[in-house]
Amino acid sequence: MEYKSNHNVVYSCKYHVVWCPKYRRKVLVNGVDIRLKKLIEEICGEYHIDIIEMEIMPDHIHLLMEVDPQFGIHKAVKLIKGRTSRVLRQEYGWLRSRIPSLWTNSYFVSTVGGAPLSVIKQYIENQKNV
Repeated sequence: MEYKSNHNVVYSCKYHVVWCPKYRRKVLVNGVDIRLKKLIEEICGEYHIDIIEMEIMPDHIHLLMEVDPQFGIHKAVKLIKGRTSRVLRQEYGWLRSRIPSLWTNSYFVSTVGGAPLSVIKQYIENQKNV
């Protein structure tokens, strides 16, 4: 396992994030998907968010990324969704007429990696015995 660090935190915080366009419309096609991928890479580069894997489907996005815990996963997703929505709706006018906003308010997030929960629980339980 590889750890990252900032000034005062050493971390390994990997997340699997999934979100959809409003009404799960299949609008991430005809070049929108390619532009979206570029935008996400640019935004993540600016904020030192590491993209481990990314897949853009016509009606949803899977993103596996590592985020500094002091920055936070919610802030990262909010930033990516907000900026990409604004730019894509400016560049592709048909997105404005098709749906009222590009993304739904919700998203799925799950932590990834590290030891299984049972191993961590056992480690914590055995701390008094050390």
